[in-house]
Amino acid sequence: MSFAVPDSVRPIREAVLAFMTERVEPAEEALHSGDASILRELQEEAKKEGLWALGHPRELGGGGLGFLDYVYVNEVQGRSEYGQLALGTFTLQDSLMLHEHASDEQRERYLQPLVRGDIWPSFAMTEPTVSSSDPTQIQTSAVLDGDEWVINGHKWFTTGASRAAYTTVMCRTEDDAPPHLAFSMIVVPTDTPGYRIVRETPVLGLSGGHCEVRYEDVRVPAGNLLGPRGHGFVIAQKRLGPGRIFHCMRWLGQAQRAFDLMCRRLHERTAFGEPLARKQLMRQHVFDSYTDIQAARLLTLQAAHAVDGGSDARVEIGAIKVVGARMLHAVIDRAIQVYGAAGLTPDTPLDRMYRHARAGRIYDGPDEVHIDSVGRRLLGTYAAGGSWEFAR
Repeated sequence: MSFAVPDSVRPIREAVLAFMTERVEPAEEALHSGDASILRELQEEAKKEGLWALGHPRELGGGGLGFLDYVYVNEVQGRSEYGQLALGTFTLQDSLMLHEHASDEQRERYLQPLVRGDIWPSFAMTEPTVSSSDPTQIQTSAVLDGDEWVINGHKWFTTGASRAAYTTVMCRTEDDAPPHLAFSMIVVPTDTPGYRIVRETPVLGLSGGHCEVRYEDVRVPAGNLLGPRGHGFVIAQKRLGPGRIFHCMRWLGQAQRAFDLMCRRLHERTAFGEPLARKQLMRQHVFDSYTDIQAARLLTLQAAHAVDGGSDARVEIGAIKVVGARMLHAVIDRAIQVYGAAGLTPDTPLDRMYRHARAGRIYDGPDEVHIDSVGRRLLGTYAAGGSWEFAR
């Protein structure tokens, strides 16, 4: 496979890059303040220019980009934390989940409005008293009472819950089933009595809509079950797998932006009578960042290539989730070091980027879980008498 941007994708990629650098990035300060009118304006511009929901299937009203092609667009969209919001791809994981598992009623009520950007989704899996690395210990429960599910439990890091129309809740519904068949997904409108947002939890000082939510005798119709009963883990894995690689795609854009800032600073700033770009230690930062980004990018494209070919790509996605998060953190850290004191302030985007980057090593599975999973799968190949062929 070629790792260059295909000619068929290049025009749309360049249009997205221009939209990001000319409109989204200059608007970041206003967006940080929570100016919803600016975001809505950007969304309308993206729709008019044919840049809206590019990764969504065409039958849902999206751009219909293939999975591999979407990498090349998502990596430039990822330059800003607001890129996926402005361009309508922030609903992609939830839209794909509903597209595969939703009933006709759920599709009509939620799916089309999601793709249009008229409503926001949210997803509740993580619980404050349970290690998210072992989701079989989830305590939130749902009991069928007549034609209603009654949900009780405590979730947090339900991103976007404060503005979402609904939350898809992972909860225990089967008492006697094996652990991985004991949980179901239930769609809960956020205006349902008993659905109580406790707080929005700041992450490293940043408010990003990560909500702590209590479910206190929440009653929803039995028809709000998403997919088959007891198949919550299957649905969660199908949602989280692509979601992890979507993160890695966007991290490439963040890393590119940090790299650009660092290299330009090295030419602009002087110390002891010459530009920083002439300092050997500064060139080490450039070299390390170049190799880190390039390696992560090739791993991301390889993982996307595997997914595009029909593989679940669990080794490839698990590896890039770890490598990508570490790469991003390291590249931004070096850029801050080059900027010195200025890199610690809001005078550059690096301070927010750095905090977001650190969170990447935890959400959607911490590094340790993915490292163990990848190692176990690779060793399992050899235990079965095979080998892992890197050139395959």
